[in-house]
Amino acid sequence: MLRYILKRFLFVIPVLLGATLLVFTIMEFTPGDPAKIILGNEATEADIANLREEMGLDDPFVVRYVRFVGNMLRGDLGVSYRNNLDVSDQIIQRLKNTMILAGAAVFIAVVIGIPVGIISAIKQYTIFDNVVMMVTLFLAASPVFWLGLMLVIIFALRLGIFPAAGMKPGFPDMLICLVLPAFTLSSNTMATIARTTRASMLEVVRQDYIDTARAKGLKESTITVRHMLKNALIPIVTMIGLSFGGLLGGSVVTESIFAWPGVGRFVVESINFKDTPSVLASVVMLSIFSTFVNLFVDLLYAFVDPRIKSQYQTKRR
Repeated sequence: MLRYILKRFLFVIPVLLGATLLVFTIMEFTPGDPAKIILGNEATEADIANLREEMGLDDPFVVRYVRFVGNMLRGDLGVSYRNNLDVSDQIIQRLKNTMILAGAAVFIAVVIGIPVGIISAIKQYTIFDNVVMMVTLFLAASPVFWLGLMLVIIFALRLGIFPAAGMKPGFPDMLICLVLPAFTLSSNTMATIARTTRASMLEVVRQDYIDTARAKGLKESTITVRHMLKNALIPIVTMIGLSFGGLLGGSVVTESIFAWPGVGRFVVESINFKDTPSVLASVVMLSIFSTFVNLFVDLLYAFVDPRIKSQYQTKRR
């Protein structure tokens, strides 16, 4: 088990190098000059040239990337071009808000998606099952930006139930502000979890041990929870883990629509300003966090499925 964990941590290195190289290359070919953006349109060419030399922007592409990687290995992700503040501190402040949004989205998706998928599998081909399949297909196919705008128009502008954008401090106010962005972000994941749960449950319900459990006279609720759901959890847990990592990186659109002060909105603002250190640091932070989430999901398999735990123990022997 320990060897497996170490391998997963070593796997982070090529992932970070590949992700940062890709983002660095994209930012390099993005139109705009950071020095000119900082100084404004009235700056002279001499001032722009001096600032570019001071910021190291005149160095070759490879030199600047190697410098970034070296600083990253020392824990230094650089300073922002916009405000000359440490990028790590700015991201950490916003990462908490992004985690709150992503965690709430996963919670909504799991609490609604799994029960709906279970009931839909038990009541296969009924009206309930058909309605669930239609609604989940609609949610899975709906673009996040469109659904977010529709929710703002209906529940914020027309009905006035929830605020249209922003985040307020304090538990009750924050919870109210969280409803619309969390539901928007969870819509696709909720639909996917519901459909995955239904498909996984339908595979289990036809197994012989389910018939044996019914023949023993066990309650249907006991059969559903202890025998069906427990043996159908592997693909569901996989989907939840992948969804959480995806929601962290995919919150860019949702945070922009609802003005949520998270990493996604920070990345959009940094791209518009061509703030390469801020964009790269955000990618590094999200990549590391996503790796930890995926590692946690892999370790969770051993508790969900005893067969996987026995494989770990066999390899150790």
